[in-house]
Amino acid sequence: MTPSGTTSGSAPQRSCRDSGAQPAWELLLPAASEPARRRGRALQEAMREAVRTGRLASGTRLPSSRALAADLRVSRGLVTEAYEQLTAEGYLRSDRGSGTWVSDAVRTAPAASPGARAPEAWERSGTGATVDFRPGVPDLSLFPRAAWAAAQRAVLAELPHQALGYPDPRGLPVLRSALAAMLSRRRGVVVDPDRLVVCSGVAQAATLIGFVLRERGHGTVGVEDPGSPEHARLFASTGLETVWLPLDEEGLRPEPLAAAGVRAVVVTPSHQFPSGIAWSAERRGMLLDWARSVDGYVLEDDYDGDFRYDRAPVGALQGLDPERVVYTGSVSKSLAPGLRLGWMVVPEGLVDEVVERKRTMDLGHPALDQAALAHIVTGGGYDRQLRRCQRVYRERRDALLDSLREHFPGTSVTGIAAGLHVIARVPARYGPTEHFLAEAARAGVALRALEEYGTARPADGAVRLVIGYAHLTPKAIAAGVRRTAEALGRSQAAGVLCSRGVRAVASPGA
Repeated sequence: MTPSGTTSGSAPQRSCRDSGAQPAWELLLPAASEPARRRGRALQEAMREAVRTGRLASGTRLPSSRALAADLRVSRGLVTEAYEQLTAEGYLRSDRGSGTWVSDAVRTAPAASPGARAPEAWERSGTGATVDFRPGVPDLSLFPRAAWAAAQRAVLAELPHQALGYPDPRGLPVLRSALAAMLSRRRGVVVDPDRLVVCSGVAQAATLIGFVLRERGHGTVGVEDPGSPEHARLFASTGLETVWLPLDEEGLRPEPLAAAGVRAVVVTPSHQFPSGIAWSAERRGMLLDWARSVDGYVLEDDYDGDFRYDRAPVGALQGLDPERVVYTGSVSKSLAPGLRLGWMVVPEGLVDEVVERKRTMDLGHPALDQAALAHIVTGGGYDRQLRRCQRVYRERRDALLDSLREHFPGTSVTGIAAGLHVIARVPARYGPTEHFLAEAARAGVALRALEEYGTARPADGAVRLVIGYAHLTPKAIAAGVRRTAEALGRSQAAGVLCSRGVRAVASPGA
């Protein structure tokens, strides 16, 4: 025999009406007030969620269907149906003659606090800062909503029914043709539309190539140092290890590349991320000679090649050897990363493998989005968008340079000719770097140090920062720089006072 309300080998069972337990009808009242046509489903959903989150704890005895129906002022049939459904799903158990209980087989998750919600992706910067100078982020308010909506309406009216079936894994022919013409004209890319693959941004392009290289026997891939940590993470997901390859002011250094033992590298030669340099012609030629000598490949990430402010953009590396360079790009900086639209131009020897991998990965890219982008590119809207962004971003870059000159005299800035960020070398008197970043953070300003993007550490004591500006207004840029300077000024003043105080106390006993 076991005590009433328990089963052999189990803990004593609780009732929903026990002291300290929240009454079942209070948890379910919102569901009971739903319109009649969905009241039953709402009641089941609310009860299921209460069990999942532990608000109805394992081993809790539920009221009889008659009592709960009376408490909720709903029909007994709704409660009976809910009990039967959740018993069938395993959330409840029913013991003949002893009532209905919350099953002990459910693993509960903590309930969200009242009013809490997970932040949306566009709300998260990971810092909580008022001014966040994170690099590589465009101004999403510049997205051409009207033009995109018009393009969607146009393609929905014109697109044949067949185009709504499973698409060619390479992408819609109309988009591939439009992109091929644009890339040839703007970036000097040598491209056949049949060798262009539409993908979900450069991230998917890198992943596709990583899988293909792994299947071909590659075990490692080289990445720039400093460079984007994202490349290492993407290739790791395909089973490839990354080797950091050091840069100088012209590009990858030849000797470490030759000694690394890799046969594939990822580079950003038009505007290196994050250093901002444009590779010299000599280093471009060296890299291609290396690729031919090892029967290897170069993955060119042209992440912001269209944003050049002092002269025409440097042409893509791919144009010098289309059979050794995989060219990648996207609309993430020019339109919006949320579109997940990008492209890769693949050497002939890799096309079939890349296309097959793309097919098995996602069966192709959404047709309507591809058609809308093709409409914008062929109609001249994409070129207009690029010109608009260039004007806005140049103004913001200039605002950043003016603010740095005013508040941090002696700072040298590089990488200003292109892209969405600069490298600022702040004099050592403002350091060390950890102190600089901490004081900025206390002022509500988020900054990134250059050493976060590679393995090298500065030896001269200077503070090297990677400062993104495209997503911030000139007013916000000026405020962020000023507040950082003020915070450092207060910190330095406090340090001077503290050191004087120590000396004053010590002098009488000297």
